[in-house]
Amino acid sequence: MPSPPSSDGWTFAHGIGGAKDLPISPELAIAGATAALVVSFTVLAVAWRTPRYDAAKSGRPAPAWFVGIVDALWWRVLWRTLGFALFAYVATAAVLGEDLVSNPVFGVFYVWWWVGLVPLSLLFGPVWKAISPVRTINAAFAKISGSDPDRGVFTYPERLGHWPAAVGLFAFVWLELVYPYSTELGPVRLWAAAYVAVMLVGGALFGNVFYERADPFEVYSTLVSRMSAWGRRDGVLLIRSPLANLDSTPALPGLVAVVAVLFGSTAFDSFKDSTRWVQFIQGSDISIYLLNNLALLAFCVGVGAIFAAGTMLTGLGDDLQRKHLPDLFAHSVVPIVVGYVFAHYLSYLVEVGQLTLVQLSDPFSNGSNLLGTGNLEVSYWLSYHPTLLANIKVIAVVAGHVLGVIAAHDRAIRILPQRHQLTGQLPLLAAMIAFTVGGLYLLFAA
Repeated sequence: MPSPPSSDGWTFAHGIGGAKDLPISPELAIAGATAALVVSFTVLAVAWRTPRYDAAKSGRPAPAWFVGIVDALWWRVLWRTLGFALFAYVATAAVLGEDLVSNPVFGVFYVWWWVGLVPLSLLFGPVWKAISPVRTINAAFAKISGSDPDRGVFTYPERLGHWPAAVGLFAFVWLELVYPYSTELGPVRLWAAAYVAVMLVGGALFGNVFYERADPFEVYSTLVSRMSAWGRRDGVLLIRSPLANLDSTPALPGLVAVVAVLFGSTAFDSFKDSTRWVQFIQGSDISIYLLNNLALLAFCVGVGAIFAAGTMLTGLGDDLQRKHLPDLFAHSVVPIVVGYVFAHYLSYLVEVGQLTLVQLSDPFSNGSNLLGTGNLEVSYWLSYHPTLLANIKVIAVVAGHVLGVIAAHDRAIRILPQRHQLTGQLPLLAAMIAFTVGGLYLLFAA
């Protein structure tokens, strides 16, 4: 096994680190995962005949003492202050720091922000909504002007739904995975500045609903938080089953595009490091940059198209239009996205995440230790236990798909006509199996 990277820098060739990290049979893993999906569907078809997850009825109120803390003004202000303080600290490092890969901006941008939002949102709910610096700035502007941050100049168009968030997420993964200068400070600064500018203008024009629908990171964090145990109904904080919480996901336009970008980009991240793709682009006369752009787009569009086909190829009643089915079932992809993010980025998050904490103490690369974390040692324990790491990755992928099948089945028996409640799910099951096989193949091939 190669030695882990030193603590004074790293390359952002993140993810699973190649097949050497997975010392188990890929054929066995793929066969087992496919069997798990088929068996799960069979059991559901026999034993699960009525809907069990209803966000409108499920859940119990959280303890009063806990609600008193979470809903208190000082609690919300505390997290907004911490979020803005981190934003200001990292922005200072971005503006005044050295253009070196050891600058903590890269770790915060690509690791803490992108990957770290997943476990945080699973544990605590919609984290980005609570700490978002653009929400904080917008609220401050509204306070100064005497306006209401919840209300903008215009009403946010319903037809836009989550489409702006999907575009923003694609712009982020393009910068991370395709743009050849993604580890230079200039492009990261420009991307972050454009994000802040668009969010502030959108918030001023449409109010806070713009962040709920169009902020790529708030939409991302909120979607993942649907798999947490924390939910709200009519403003009341609830504790409920994650799958019941998932049922509360609004079926807005563009939701399929969001999950397709999240899942498709992660799959592409594995694919671009596979031996076959590397050999192909090295032997091709076409620009590598162009090929990677086309491949990323193909993965995202392909995931969306396969899922849309799997949901639309079913019989319908008179009161349900086929074109609405993909958005109605899109919530079932969220567990798959979460499982695959953990499978693909686990060691990257743990190890480079620690390294980022070390580097945050020296934002200007001058040997300072401002936060007292500069002398911490990075633990590479996971990399030194490849069998355990492999098992965690495979379990994460399989569990995500099984939960996706359960969520889709529960939605199907609620909205599909009785005669199509089982047969109507077969195309979607085929799509889920295709995602499972493809995901595990890429996991091993990278």
